[in-house]
Amino acid sequence: MARHVPPGHADRLTSPVSLVERLRAAGCVFAEEEAALLQAETDDPARLEAMVQQRVDGLPLEHVLGWAEFHGRRYAVEPGVFVPRPRTEHLVDLALKRVQPGAVVVDLCCGSGAVGAAILAEVEVELYSAELDPVAVAVARRNVPRVVEGDLFDPLPASLKGTVDLIVVIAPYVPTDEIALLPHEARDFEPLLALDGGPDGLDLVRRIVVEAGDWLAPDGALLTEVSDEQAPVVVAFAEAAGYAASIDDTVVTLTRTGTPSPLQ
Repeated sequence: MARHVPPGHADRLTSPVSLVERLRAAGCVFAEEEAALLQAETDDPARLEAMVQQRVDGLPLEHVLGWAEFHGRRYAVEPGVFVPRPRTEHLVDLALKRVQPGAVVVDLCCGSGAVGAAILAEVEVELYSAELDPVAVAVARRNVPRVVEGDLFDPLPASLKGTVDLIVVIAPYVPTDEIALLPHEARDFEPLLALDGGPDGLDLVRRIVVEAGDWLAPDGALLTEVSDEQAPVVVAFAEAAGYAASIDDTVVTLTRTGTPSPLQ
């Protein structure tokens, strides 16, 4: 996926051929765009060389730059933190169709906080972002105003129970046996905590579906991203737990039809 290159920076490469060739030799598909973005970050040749070497060594471009472009804006990321994916912008678009100003929104497993930040950038909501990994928590606090640290709903204020208008969540959903098949940038440089979803990839999603019932307002909704193959599975167990469920691409939307019950 090509990144947006700021206007006027492409012609600032001091050695465009050698820089692009090094990146291309390292397997960077969009070597020209990456070269321009790297050079746009610094006028210091030594720092540029260090950044290029990090990229050649396989560090994700976003980790090298210190930011990721997501839903039209830049958000801070650092090594060891999950990089928000362009595909997740669809979840943000669906969320924006549902929220009104003043809505209570919870971003679970928030990682860098980019999903909640993208919603907040468009609509003035009461956003709570929650994350278990302390490294990601520190980064998320650079992107959103309120981040709580802990396991799923546990760190949220109890006063939110029954009042949340929207829950958005990108839980880890890669099956354990498929972690080794991921691109090396994810497999080697992103936290396993943000990737491994258990035997079928849905361990955490099941927990969230059950626990969300205590937190959603009567007309609230939960949006979660999973794989194409997993989406029908999520619909089935969510409906068994008392939700109405629908699929839009790889986003599953759950709404309450009653009081969600524990999965059998």
